[in-house]
Amino acid sequence: MLQPKKVKFRRPQKGRSKGIAHRGCELAFGSFGIKALQTKWITGRQIEAARVAVTRYMQRQGQIWIRIFPDKPITKKPADVRMGKGKGNPEGFVAPVTPGRIIIECEGVSYDVAKEALRLAAQKLPVTTKFVVRRDYVESSNM
Repeated sequence: MLQPKKVKFRRPQKGRSKGIAHRGCELAFGSFGIKALQTKWITGRQIEAARVAVTRYMQRQGQIWIRIFPDKPITKKPADVRMGKGKGNPEGFVAPVTPGRIIIECEGVSYDVAKEALRLAAQKLPVTTKFVVRRDYVESSNM
């Protein structure tokens, strides 16, 4: 599972995610990708599940890039604990995602294979997504 080797602060505040993504909102590496249309926290476990779905469907052809990284620690208090008594312990890490953010990119496979692989990945994620294609992509040049 994805998580940082170390963090500066163990228990940060939640913060607020509003607005749209201004960075990481265009395809940078591959010809195909999925773009988030909602604001959500995506856990390391969900990212890993999406990655496995893509690599399985593409049968290890082509290449994929994961454009988000879960670097925000999330705390949780145990069940049946009364209010107060401080903040809970870190449980896992999340990647805050805002609308427009590219989540996964792929390259080296046909349009149909990429579309289906990224559809399977999108099912594993808690956000609604949109399949995007590079502007200068032409089908005949690939495979």
